[in-house]
Amino acid sequence: MKTECIGDYVKLNGKTYPCTVSLTMDLVGGKWKAVILYHLKDEPKRYSELRKEMPAITEMTLTLQLKQLEKDGLVLRKVYGKKPPVKVIYSLTDFGKSFVPVLEAITKWGNEVVRESGEFVKASTE
Repeated sequence: MKTECIGDYVKLNGKTYPCTVSLTMDLVGGKWKAVILYHLKDEPKRYSELRKEMPAITEMTLTLQLKQLEKDGLVLRKVYGKKPPVKVIYSLTDFGKSFVPVLEAITKWGNEVVRESGEFVKASTE
């Protein structure tokens, strides 16, 4: 029997999942979570840096996804200073860093798919 199917369910942080794939997708699934983790994998970044690197994400979505990643223990939010304007830096926790090999595999696979069946396109300068 596969490891992820030893029990009827798996549990993490009080949430129950039918399998480990479901647990993983809850933590990093969706359109933006893995993209945010990808942009944080090499170095910590400020919110504004993340926005520049992901111009297609809305501010509200980025804020919500960062909060969820922080709540799930993948991202650390560190605030410097006591009064505005404060400096806020986002970085991967050790738990978040454990996902980097998966991110790199996803990136490699995506690049192969584009090379074989698609094309890399530059953003328009209009």
